[in-house]
Amino acid sequence: MPELVLPVSVEAPLERVWAALTDWRSQGRWMPATDVEVVTPAEEGVGVRLAARTGVPLPWRRGRHLGVLDTMVVTEWEPPRRVVVQHTGRIVRGPGIFELTPTATGTDLVWTEWLHLPFGIVGRLGWPLVKPAVVLGFRISLRRFARFAATYAG
Repeated sequence: MPELVLPVSVEAPLERVWAALTDWRSQGRWMPATDVEVVTPAEEGVGVRLAARTGVPLPWRRGRHLGVLDTMVVTEWEPPRRVVVQHTGRIVRGPGIFELTPTATGTDLVWTEWLHLPFGIVGRLGWPLVKPAVVLGFRISLRRFARFAATYAG
């Protein structure tokens, strides 16, 4: 099971970074080509269910994308330091972990993903080919998140 560990430094206090990170509906502002919907009544805490659609929006079908549906459930909730989501979709599976540490100049965020590769042997053999694009996408998202969190007003 591949593991991706990607850090970013954010020039904002821990509490603001936590609020920006766990504002699930705003993730599309920093994750390219992604819309997130909270599908449970609760917006925070263990048990919150999310649906992220990543891909090209279909203008004639509001809220629909040609891409991937990533369903998730929050399995750990330790404000303002750590949140874990379990990806439960058909394509994206495995835990995603966000850990925050305060620093003298802001907050360090480490995003870890443990990926259960889809498509059996084809997925395992293809991972070395797609990994650079996946890592690039995560890095772009983290840079965008750092800018988003630095000015986040809630």
